[in-house]
Amino acid sequence: MSARTPHGGVSVVICAYTEERWEDTLAAVSSVRAQSLPALETLLVVDHNPALLERLGREFKEADDVRVLANAGPRGLSAGRNTGIARSRGGIIAFLDDDAVAEPDWLRHFAAGYEDPRVMAVGGRTEPVWASGQRPVWFPEEFDWVVGCTYRGLPRGKVRVRNVLGGNASFRRSAFDMAGGFATGIGRDGDKRPLGCEETELCIRLTRARPDAVLLIDDRAVIHHRVPASRERFAYFRTRAYAEGLSKALVARSVGAGKGLESERRYTTRVLPAGVARGVRDFVLARPGGGGRAGAIVTGVLAAAGGYALGSVRARRGGGGGFSVVEIEAAEVSDGGGGDE
Repeated sequence: MSARTPHGGVSVVICAYTEERWEDTLAAVSSVRAQSLPALETLLVVDHNPALLERLGREFKEADDVRVLANAGPRGLSAGRNTGIARSRGGIIAFLDDDAVAEPDWLRHFAAGYEDPRVMAVGGRTEPVWASGQRPVWFPEEFDWVVGCTYRGLPRGKVRVRNVLGGNASFRRSAFDMAGGFATGIGRDGDKRPLGCEETELCIRLTRARPDAVLLIDDRAVIHHRVPASRERFAYFRTRAYAEGLSKALVARSVGAGKGLESERRYTTRVLPAGVARGVRDFVLARPGGGGRAGAIVTGVLAAAGGYALGSVRARRGGGGGFSVVEIEAAEVSDGGGGDE
């Protein structure tokens, strides 16, 4: 594939919120700059952190390929992404986490997927980079989504899926014209509770707006996601699973439990029981971590179920589910006085 795409180029959006990830954010930008298929632009969207906004603005002041923007919406990842979408120029918009680095052919594999005009989104594979240097022995691969990575049970290769995973994903610009933006009030918003699922809700909305839309995961589009030591602990594992249940309740409230939990039913009835069985087998064979992995899977399921039950009650009481959808057509924003440098 040539360096120029037939889709108007690829804009990459990276949302940042803390100076603690300064080196990670610079590494993420560097990985975009090293792509075999060059990005049209990289947009760094800063989530209500004036000091970080100013610092990144100075860092990239002379860059013609990086723009620094302030999140023009409410605090949170969804509004930050919507700001990036509104200010981007590419026909394809890719999203990369601020604590991840992309392999050199990441964008090339994304762009190849859009040769089929029905394809509205393409995601990739996210590999964990553990702070301790290796996976904790008790941490089940089936729950790698807890740390924002591709988990055991997802299909391999280039396959059609219900939804892509937001930290390593791309969409046609027209997808947002049809479905609107990411819903605010579902995903992370700067609070300590690690919510998610905003990309799931968007993808389901997209396929409802265009029933023939194709959403793909191409596991050759690889990024490496840093997992800090705090997220290698069992307490975070349990909290994140509980928060996922809360988020799934909001998704089900928005798009219905049928679509909202379609993939999760297979995951809980087939993938997780197999994981428990492997853990028990390893425990019996005296292999390290087998019992811990089996116990973690059971704990994760119970925590997510508890979060879903409570979230469903709250969603019913809240009427509309307690969140809104930010429409891209209305998101004509300024840089907040400190960005776009």
